[in-house]
Amino acid sequence: MEANKSCCSASRDSATQVHSDAPTPVQSQSQAQAQAVESNDRQVSDKSGMIYLEGGTFLMGTDDQEGFPADGEGPVREVTIKPFYIDPCTVTNAEFKQFIDQTGYRTEAESFGWSFVFHLFVSEATAQKVKSAVQQTPWWWVVEGADWQHPEGPDSNVEDRWDHPVIHVSYQDALAYCKWSGKRLPTEAEWEYAARGGLVQKRYPWGDELKPGGQHRCNIWQGKFPIKNNASDGYAGTAPVRAFEPNGYGLYNVSGNVWEWCSDWFSPDYHVKAKRVNPAGPPSGQARVMRGGSYLCHKSYCNRYRVAARSKNTPDSSTGNIGFRCASDVE
Repeated sequence: MEANKSCCSASRDSATQVHSDAPTPVQSQSQAQAQAVESNDRQVSDKSGMIYLEGGTFLMGTDDQEGFPADGEGPVREVTIKPFYIDPCTVTNAEFKQFIDQTGYRTEAESFGWSFVFHLFVSEATAQKVKSAVQQTPWWWVVEGADWQHPEGPDSNVEDRWDHPVIHVSYQDALAYCKWSGKRLPTEAEWEYAARGGLVQKRYPWGDELKPGGQHRCNIWQGKFPIKNNASDGYAGTAPVRAFEPNGYGLYNVSGNVWEWCSDWFSPDYHVKAKRVNPAGPPSGQARVMRGGSYLCHKSYCNRYRVAARSKNTPDSSTGNIGFRCASDVE
């Protein structure tokens, strides 16, 4: 299948390069990286509630005709990983608030002063103030004042979404949270091993059929993208992190809902010749790996809610459909 570029999420450079009137960053990526979480703010890693996975060898990737070869989904290869812990859910708004309250951390969306919001979620009042969108994917609007606390802009909040995944978080923001919590981001190989839930080369975490028995198993787009979402799965935007059934390992929402940051730099071909024991991706790059797809994925445009699907974004980018879950080493 031919890949659709930039369909999954928008990057900051796509706004600042295409639109001269996009808000100017007030903090560079290097400055954001220097925004350290003080050691006395950090918590001891609490593995209670995390899922222990014994690791081993599994078949990673896919040669499925529904896949995107240009993304580097294939070839199917044997990969071996060591034991690790992973959270059953993505980090929630409530959990992220605890981090913010304790550390005073300021996310990159807050520092830049804007983030990307899907056009159908923007209120009429906020829409009148929007000056730019992404040229290739005009459904992504640059909304000033959009951040994790105000997902659709300054006139929105998360008061009824504390159990939903935190969004508008960059890779750097995710790293900062991980440092504070004593955890880390999963590698891409760990993420896929966990997402497969013990199944071998299945398309989804539950099997090969998208809606077994006619039942929705994930939060993705239904309808005509990007104009009308029928929300027949119950959600137009994010869903609670424990919505839908978990996979065989107990992980929730590894298909759809929000994209999840992984620790690897993205490359479409590095893995072809790279080591296959505890792979950690290329030594450098321009974008980080994201996995899982989101509530905006639709088979007509971006079916990257499959467990082998890959995407990427720059480490400073944030949108309304990117979150993360944490992993931890076995000590």
